[in-house]
Amino acid sequence: MSWVAAAVVGGTVAGGYMSSKAQSKAAGQAADAQERTSELGIEEQRRQFDQIQKLLSPFVNAGAGALGAQQNLLGLNGAGAQQTAVDAVEMSPQFSALAKQGEEAILANASATGGLRGGNALGALAQFRPQLLAQLIDQQYSRLGGLAQMGQASAAGVGSAGMQTGNNVAQLLGQQGAAQAGAALAAGNAKSQLISSGFNALGALVGSKF
Repeated sequence: MSWVAAAVVGGTVAGGYMSSKAQSKAAGQAADAQERTSELGIEEQRRQFDQIQKLLSPFVNAGAGALGAQQNLLGLNGAGAQQTAVDAVEMSPQFSALAKQGEEAILANASATGGLRGGNALGALAQFRPQLLAQLIDQQYSRLGGLAQMGQASAAGVGSAGMQTGNNVAQLLGQQGAAQAGAALAAGNAKSQLISSGFNALGALVGSKF
């Protein structure tokens, strides 16, 4: 009976060993597959974020430039920058065209009413350009404000996309870790079962001798 029991023990241990190897291999393959899938997901998340950032970059840059131009008009970047900003408005084609039209209208009206050389006409001419410049500066500031708000919204969109990408990547990394841990546990369980079956078979062999 002892050789039969020994054969049984040997078969049990061999079968357990093969089963353990098969379980470990299957667990490793499953973990590798999940890791590859997670890595592809991470790459895609980063690609999508880079694409969003690229698409919104012109709006963010325009908004930042507009905010700087507003600060120049307000004098927040120094008197020199403010003077340059005001001069740019005053030297613009828009200002020149409107000033010419306005002054011609004032002169035409004064000529029609016989007051071409009167104080009212001269006063109107003296006040027209400064008033026009102030008006155009206000308009310029308002338009820049629209660009700045658009840039702020775009920057917020990039930030939101970045946070979402970070959360998604963190989840995928967690899945990778879980897959690796699962594979390690499966391999450990398989080895434990192999050792247990070996001891059980050994016990049976020892029992058969008595």
